[in-house]
Amino acid sequence: MVDDHAVVRAGVQFFIADIPDYEIAGEAANAHEAIQLVRGNDYDIVLLDIAMPDKSGVEVLKQIKREKPKLPVLMLSMHPESRYAVQVLRSGADGYVQKEALATELVKAINTILQGHKYISYGVAELLTADPASNDNTPLHETLSAREYEIFYKLSQGEGVTKIAEELCLSVKTISTYRTRVLQKMSMASNADIIYYAIKNNLID
Repeated sequence: MVDDHAVVRAGVQFFIADIPDYEIAGEAANAHEAIQLVRGNDYDIVLLDIAMPDKSGVEVLKQIKREKPKLPVLMLSMHPESRYAVQVLRSGADGYVQKEALATELVKAINTILQGHKYISYGVAELLTADPASNDNTPLHETLSAREYEIFYKLSQGEGVTKIAEELCLSVKTISTYRTRVLQKMSMASNADIIYYAIKNNLID
């Protein structure tokens, strides 16, 4: 279980403990701890928060899949499916569940993945079947890669390039490059355009 909030980890631990043959065998509060645990142990599945304080959950996902490609990873997020689900599934995740979902959905997702299948809700299935190339109504933000969307989301919250670089442990130049790609893909000219778009499409709270 990887989440930087102790309350979330405790909550998951609480209801997992009531399920026969299930237990949380390891906990991590950041990306570094998560990678160390995965390297040193043989887990059946990893429950991974998408927002890490030291590195993006998507980057952790990709690293886990590089080092242990057969280890299933279920992504947890406070964001609705429309924000990240498609990106993380295309990045190798085996499922995506919102933290606000009922405990029964999380258990269902874990069971589905442990049986060798990906956990894809009806809503995510609809998002995955949408073809950006043939659907003029596809929202612009859904054409972004997982990392591009992450940068887009932080920019939409008013964060500057330097702050984002520090949060993601990347160079300012790299973040600036991603910002340029986002603006080009979405046919925008400035951060103000990004913020306006995010508000208009209910992508930020």
